[in-house]
Amino acid sequence: MTAFWVLAPVMVLAALGILFVRKAVHAALLLAVVMISLAVLYAVLEAPFLFAVQIIVYTGAILMLFLFVLMLVGVDASDSVVETIKGQRVLAWLVGAGFVVVLLVGLGQVTFTAAVGLDGPGGANEGGNIQALANLLFSRYVFIFEATSALLITAAVGAMVLAHRERLTPRPKQADLAAARVRSWAETGTPLGPLPAPGVYARHNAVDTPALLPDGSPAAASVSRVLAARGTMRATGLRDIEPIAASLGVDPAARPASAGKSAATGTTEAEQPAHPGSDGTVGASDGADATTGSAGQGGGEGR
Repeated sequence: MTAFWVLAPVMVLAALGILFVRKAVHAALLLAVVMISLAVLYAVLEAPFLFAVQIIVYTGAILMLFLFVLMLVGVDASDSVVETIKGQRVLAWLVGAGFVVVLLVGLGQVTFTAAVGLDGPGGANEGGNIQALANLLFSRYVFIFEATSALLITAAVGAMVLAHRERLTPRPKQADLAAARVRSWAETGTPLGPLPAPGVYARHNAVDTPALLPDGSPAAASVSRVLAARGTMRATGLRDIEPIAASLGVDPAARPASAGKSAATGTTEAEQPAHPGSDGTVGASDGADATTGSAGQGGGEGR
């Protein structure tokens, strides 16, 4: 009795807190207090199986699942005072009155009937606690057990019906998604493939530094939109190319006048190496060849 008088006020206060607190997470924690107190009462009443089930199943599994859903999804919906189903308030009062009558009848039976006890012939734990529970569930309380099972099945089906949503448009296929990406690229310039990686010519590895396009302008798509919205994106431009151009000795603004080997290699005509005979002089071998050739031509003409 001592445990009951200690835990009963705690359970009542926690139950009232569930009804009147404003945050759903606080209500779930108060519900955990009620469940743990009830488990302790089961242990005091020498029902170890119910004690273990109350802690493991209800407090450890179901209630933690409620908390996970509240923390992941959140509670943003506001209560509506509009009565969507006519007469539901009257029906709620009638159901509550029925529960009160059932509670009073149960209290009367417990108060005015002789206690059987836990152990001994006809006791609640006759043959073992688990065996006695199974015997009571499938003999005396079989109708209540089946009604509770039907209620749980109805709740599961109702949750699936409420969560199901009819599609307003047909599900897009892979070909439709590909065509939409190509259309978006043609209309707005959205890249078809992955976005360019951040960084400028391997000089930076920070994600707030945009990549540079071939003309030296920054690629805005290479930086996350979150960083751009926060204003932490690093400003880049042609100034980032200047140190590289200075180290290589190349002017990025210069353009080759004509295409060719000199333009491709970056050398001018004056910088090309001199070849034999390119400066107007003829070497010894070249001169000999020229003399022999002219003599041969003269001999041929004489004949």
